[in-house]
Amino acid sequence: MASINIIGSNLPNIPWQEKPANAHEPMWRHAQNPIIGWNPTKTSGRIFNSGVVPYGDGFAGVFRGDRTCIFPQLFFGTSKDAIHWDIEDDYIKWVDEDGEPYQPRYAYDPRLLELDGVYYIIWCTDFSGPALGLGRTTDFKTFTRLDNPFFPFNRNGVLFPRKIGGNYVLLSRPSDNGHTPFGDIFISESPDLVYWGKHRKVMSVSGNSWWQSTKIGAGPIPIETDKGWLLFYHGVVNTCNGFVYSFGAALLDIDTPSKVLLRGDAPLISPQMDYETTGFVPNVCFPCAALCDAATGKIAVYYGAADSTIAVAYTTAGEIYNWLLENNELVEGDAKEWK
Repeated sequence: MASINIIGSNLPNIPWQEKPANAHEPMWRHAQNPIIGWNPTKTSGRIFNSGVVPYGDGFAGVFRGDRTCIFPQLFFGTSKDAIHWDIEDDYIKWVDEDGEPYQPRYAYDPRLLELDGVYYIIWCTDFSGPALGLGRTTDFKTFTRLDNPFFPFNRNGVLFPRKIGGNYVLLSRPSDNGHTPFGDIFISESPDLVYWGKHRKVMSVSGNSWWQSTKIGAGPIPIETDKGWLLFYHGVVNTCNGFVYSFGAALLDIDTPSKVLLRGDAPLISPQMDYETTGFVPNVCFPCAALCDAATGKIAVYYGAADSTIAVAYTTAGEIYNWLLENNELVEGDAKEWK
């Protein structure tokens, strides 16, 4: 088997279950899924599509909570083991850089990462339609909302965990004002998280792999390895019963991440279990976060199931890398070079 190493911190307390003896796929589900079920707080009917990071001697999370009125906001929670979560009943109250209230009308599908000692949250917000919201915190007590990085319409904003070539780098998926029956992954750069440019297309939908033939979008924060950036992303197919969301993986060049090195031709996780096929929006597996341990190569991916609950799946960097080598499919529209 080909080897690959995660570049980053060791996380000895990463949640983990060994691969079942009868499992043949490179990713396997947590046996006690879902880890967060229906009606998890007093004010939210469903929590899903959320971000988690190591924090202190445990973990912190920023969660999409669809309130009982269905309007989504972001909630904060903590955990000792990244499986059992204590989520605050009230949603996050944002302030601007002067400390004045600056609350989004709605907020959903957050990605969360630590970058140079600051925790950044990027989510889908209301900006005369869906657009990217951006905020930061250093203590998960005060949440400062920054200017929106792009104009509408856009979703699935994912920052890289370090600067590349001196710039911040962001993946996103331009969209429309509805449920968006199209979508490719693009990349942008910024010197300061305010002014964005050098926009490039990274990946296109696939006409050969139907599971990702309608639209795709970046998922968790890319994982740095000695072979490139490991990216988990969702893919969507439109069926006679509506959209079906699955997720797969790709490998991007470490210095020019618009360049796709490897891309899987099949999903790693697709809706099969009851909690994935039945819920508020059936047939959805939507990844938003991943924890990884550099020492062992272990990876735990957090995904929203049926827009109703949160589930976890496990793999290793080696499993995914070798699977990509054996199941590589670069499609027309994937970036082969920076141009």
